[in-house]
Amino acid sequence: MEAPLYPDFPPDPSIPPGGQPAFWVGPRHLAGDDGRLYDRVADTLSGLGWTSLTIVRGRHEPDEAPEDRQVLRSTVLHISSDTLRWAQWSLADEPFHLGDLPIAWQISARADTSSPLASWSCYFTTDVPGEAVADFLVALDARDQPAAPFAGPELVLDAVAAHGWLRDIDQPNAAATDPTFTSHISLGEVPPLIQDADPRALTTEADEPGPTGWQAWAEPALGAPCLWAVSFGSSVPHDLVAAFAASLSSTAPVLRRVLPEATRERLLRAPAQ
Repeated sequence: MEAPLYPDFPPDPSIPPGGQPAFWVGPRHLAGDDGRLYDRVADTLSGLGWTSLTIVRGRHEPDEAPEDRQVLRSTVLHISSDTLRWAQWSLADEPFHLGDLPIAWQISARADTSSPLASWSCYFTTDVPGEAVADFLVALDARDQPAAPFAGPELVLDAVAAHGWLRDIDQPNAAATDPTFTSHISLGEVPPLIQDADPRALTTEADEPGPTGWQAWAEPALGAPCLWAVSFGSSVPHDLVAAFAASLSSTAPVLRRVLPEATRERLLRAPAQ
C-alpha cells in the first residue's frame, strides 16, 4: 500500500471552489486525523448522550473587551450519563507529550461513583485516526462495568491479526506490526506519568520494571518522528484495547481531505464522488 490508486492525481491536489477535495484513503492507521480529531470524537460522544462542559481559565481586566481576554488554560470535558467515564480534550490545555507529540484526548473511567479517582486512563495524540478513537468510546460506553477486566491480552493481538498484521517474532504474545512495519502495538512497560489505579505505578523503584499496558504508535520511517502515539494504562480492559486495535487496523478506507505529510506517499487514495 505504497502507491496511489490513481497516480495521475497529485498527492496534494489543488483546492477547488467550495473547499478541499475528499479522498477515500487507506491504510487507516496511516491516514491521520484529517484535522478533525476533536469533531469526529465529540460527535460520537454527543450521539452517545454524553454531556460536554467547557472550562476556561484566564484573566479579565475591568472594561476589557471579550476578544482581548487572556485565556490561560481551557479544556472540554465530556461525561457519560452515569458519570463513570469521561473524555477530556486537552490539546488547548498545555498538554504533556507522548512520543514527542501533544496528547489531544485523555479518556478515563472509574469503577463506581464513590471514588473521584479514575481506575484507568488512556491517551491519544494528534493524528490518531478519529474512527479508532470513536470505536474505542462506543465500546467503552456499551460496558456496564467500565473498569472490570473481562478478557485477556490475546484478544488485542487477534484483532489486528485478523486484518493482516504480523505478530512480532520475538514477542508473539505481546506485540504486532502492520505488514509494512510502520505501525505497531505492544504490551510493555507503561511510560511515566500515565495515570492508573494500579498501585505499582506509584511504588515501583527506578530500577524495577513498572506495570505493563498497551502502547501503539506509527513510525513512518526508521528513526523518523512518530505520526501518532497512544498509551493505555495497565488497568485498561483488554477488550476495549481490542476495539481500538480492530478499528485502527481495519482495511476499510476512510474519508480524508487532509493527508499527513509524513505518510502521504504511502496511502492508497481514490477521489470521493
